[in-house]
Amino acid sequence: MAIILTDADLRTQIASGVALVDFWAAWCGPCRMVAPVIDELAADYEGRAKVCKIDVDAYGETAAEFGVMSIPALIVFKDGAEVERVVGARPKAELAALLDKHL
Repeated sequence: MAIILTDADLRTQIASGVALVDFWAAWCGPCRMVAPVIDELAADYEGRAKVCKIDVDAYGETAAEFGVMSIPALIVFKDGAEVERVVGARPKAELAALLDKHL
């Protein structure tokens, strides 16, 4: 399962190593489509990268701070800095390639 983030712990989780953060909302169809892929990636990358989710409805200020305008927004962070961003539901292989590129 992906790590469920809040405003309070987002920065701590992305501060070191590689992390994929899924900015999503419950009402978003493409977000629901990609949710199982996110959970599969969390299992596949356990111990190598963090795979996280943050609800933009609950934490809108954080989404705005990161410039999230459309969801799902999937942002890869390395040691706290954004290194990649894709918007929209993507296949597992594409998301895995994003993570692999920064590991």
